[in-house]
Amino acid sequence: MALREDLEQYIRDSQEELKQLIRDLCAIPAPSHHEENRAAFCRDWFVRNGGENAVIDEALNVICPYHVTEEGDVVVIMAHTDTVFPDTEPMPFREQDGVMYCPGVTDDTANLAVLMICARYIMQRNLPTATGVLFVANSCEEGLGNLKGCRAIVERYGRRMREFVTLDGTDLVSIVTRAVGSHRYRVRALTDGGHSFRDFGKRSAIQVLAALVDQLYRVEVPVEGDSHTTYNVGLISGGTSVNTIAQSGELLYEYRSDDRRCLEQMSAIFAETVARCTPPDGKLQVELIGERPCAGDVDQRAWMDLMERGAAAVRTVTGREPVFTAGSTDSNIPLSAGIPAICLGVCVGGKCHTREEWLDTASLADGCRLLMEFFRSYCTK
Repeated sequence: MALREDLEQYIRDSQEELKQLIRDLCAIPAPSHHEENRAAFCRDWFVRNGGENAVIDEALNVICPYHVTEEGDVVVIMAHTDTVFPDTEPMPFREQDGVMYCPGVTDDTANLAVLMICARYIMQRNLPTATGVLFVANSCEEGLGNLKGCRAIVERYGRRMREFVTLDGTDLVSIVTRAVGSHRYRVRALTDGGHSFRDFGKRSAIQVLAALVDQLYRVEVPVEGDSHTTYNVGLISGGTSVNTIAQSGELLYEYRSDDRRCLEQMSAIFAETVARCTPPDGKLQVELIGERPCAGDVDQRAWMDLMERGAAAVRTVTGREPVFTAGSTDSNIPLSAGIPAICLGVCVGGKCHTREEWLDTASLADGCRLLMEFFRSYCTK
C-alpha cells in the first residue's frame, strides 16, 4: 500500500481512538503549574506507542524525541497540556450530535490529541526525516503560566532548533505568524484607611486605585507602522466593609502589542503613570507577574519558508486560503530568540476560555491530514 493510502487508512481507523483520547485527557485536570497527572498520562501513552524515550522534564514538559542525535539540529512540534481553568476536579464533559462540550476541550486538548495520534504514525512507520524531531506536550502556556514550558524547551534546545511549530487553534485555516507580546502586573495600593465616619477625609486605597485606573484608560497607545497595541484592567479588589476606608486594594493590569518597540513604549508609559498617581500619603506597589515577548530578529527567508509550508498544507487539506494572524502563543518564545515559528490549528471549535467550550469532532480527521501534510516537508522521501 502506498504511503499516502496507508496514512489515509490510518486516519480513518484511528478516529474513534482519537476521540477517546480526548475524553481521557479532558478527565484529567491540568491547571497551569499543576499538569503532573496529564503529563504522566501523555508520557506513558508515548512510551506505549513507539516513543520509548519519552520523558517529563523539570518544567513538566513531556518530550518525545524522534531521530534526535546528541548534537544534531531539531525541529519542535508542540501542543500544551494545561488549561486556563483553575479546577482541580474533573470538569463536566458531554457529547451531542458530534460535538464535545468541556472547558479546555479545544484549547488545547484536541490539538494535543491530534499531535499524539500523528506522532504514533510517524514513529511506528519510522518515517525518514532530514532532522531530529521533538514531539512535546508542554506545560504552562495559559495565563500566568507565562509560557514556562516553552521557555524551558528553547533554553535547552535553542541553539539546535531549526524551527518550531505549536498546535493551538480553533480552526484549520488560521496560521499565527505575528507574536503578540504582553506585560502583566499586580498593582497594590496601601493607605492608612480608617472609619468611614470618624476618619472621613482620609485617603482610601480604593480611591487611589480608581484614580490610577482612570489615568491608565486615558493612555494613547503608541503606533509603529501597522502595529496593534491594547491595554486592560482585568480585576480589581480590596477594602474591608462598607463602613471602612480601605487600607489596601489591588488590580491586575496588562498591555499587549505585536510590535516590540510599542511594548517598550507602553512599559515607560505605565511606569510614568504609576509614579504620577502615587499619593504622598500612600503607596503603589507594582509586581510584574507575566511577560511574553514579541518576535526578535528572525531570518526572514527561513521564516517565510516555514509560513509557506504551513500555508501549503492548509490549502491542500481544506481547499481554502490560509489566514495569517497575530496571537499570543508558545511561538512567542522561539520567535523572540530568532527561531522561525508558527502556530497551526488542527481542530475546529469555539468559545475557548469559557465553560461552554466546544469541539466539532468531524474536524479531527482533517486536522490529522493537515498536520501530516505539513510534516511531509521534514521527510526525506
